[in-house]
Amino acid sequence: MKFDVEQYMTALGENARSAATQMAKAETAVKNKALVAIADELDAGRAQLKQENQRDLQAGKEKGLDAALLDRLALTESRIDSMIEGLRQIASLADPIGEINDMSYRPSGIQVGRMRVPLGVVGIIYESRPNVTADAAALCLKSGNATILRGGSEAIYSNQAIAACIRSGLKTAGLPVDAVQVIETTDRAAVGALLQMKESVDVIIPRGGKSLIERISNESKIPVIKHLDGICHVYIDDFADQKKALDVAFNSKTQRYGTCNTMETLLVSAAASASVLPPLAKLYQQEGVELRGCEKTMKLLPEIKQADAADWDTEYLAPILSIKIVTGLDQAIEHINHHSSQHTESIVTENYSHARRFLREVDSSSVMVNASTRFADGFEYGLGAEIGISTDKFHARGPVGLEGLTSLKYIVLGDGHIRN
Repeated sequence: MKFDVEQYMTALGENARSAATQMAKAETAVKNKALVAIADELDAGRAQLKQENQRDLQAGKEKGLDAALLDRLALTESRIDSMIEGLRQIASLADPIGEINDMSYRPSGIQVGRMRVPLGVVGIIYESRPNVTADAAALCLKSGNATILRGGSEAIYSNQAIAACIRSGLKTAGLPVDAVQVIETTDRAAVGALLQMKESVDVIIPRGGKSLIERISNESKIPVIKHLDGICHVYIDDFADQKKALDVAFNSKTQRYGTCNTMETLLVSAAASASVLPPLAKLYQQEGVELRGCEKTMKLLPEIKQADAADWDTEYLAPILSIKIVTGLDQAIEHINHHSSQHTESIVTENYSHARRFLREVDSSSVMVNASTRFADGFEYGLGAEIGISTDKFHARGPVGLEGLTSLKYIVLGDGHIRN
């Protein structure tokens, strides 16, 4: 009998909608119990997780996946530790649901305020990283939402192993197991079906490459929280401390290559370039990073490649870095606001006024002073984990944690009040 993707997805949507009703009224203690139980299941199931992940990695190698994709796909001990720690941290966070703010009396005598409520059913479509399955499930669970998760076909075995731990944890806590459903088919038609399920799904969150996110943005009949790419910058200012400049610029590029918060373009003020670029280039070259520079950069580093116009707009996700020497802060801000994907930018400076200007004038979802762009992450921001990073300006911006998965409704308190 032929597998009916549309019928399967419709059933998932109906189950999720039913589960969302129960999740919206779940007590905080019960949600926390589920999160801790899932963490325990992941800890106890390490061997099974790694075994299933090896199946995915082997299949990926046979398909010719590149090193960056295989890196994102791998479930190492430290990444399993991070999933577990993320679940426990989310359990320890305050529950936003039911929180009431901004209560005030109106002249009519009524009280008006706003209450934080779940979004409902969240559809999440992502590639490669199986740890997203646990992070997304945890955030949706704590924020009182049901979720339908669609991981990439390359991580199907890893995702199903994690899903088994999640179902077990939900069952232990007495919550509906359909509150988190991981799509079991690798059929691409499942994504198309999910994007049309506006009766069952309230918001779509994609995590993956630019082509995936563009497709989802174009096809979805459901609101989308997204970022297309991560063209992140570090600017080394005239007043930068040299050690901080070397540390921040090196870490921003080399700590991990295949992430959206990795620096892709380094900007250096002309005044700092002669002292900073030669030692920094040596560090990069020791790590095998290919450097591409503007004409001024090539005069200082004649052995590197020349950057072309496309380099300033490219997310490499690889050991490649573009370098541009700028006249100063004004040109750095102008370059960033023109070429950035509005994800994450950092300035290295000891000048208070320059730092304040950079924070105010750079139009990105995370703007930093003397810190690596790699900190642009929900876990590092204390959100427990993140469901994605939004570069949109409506609803949520930056790492999307618990509050980003909620909405606000107005509440009115009266005592028989009527409008005159």
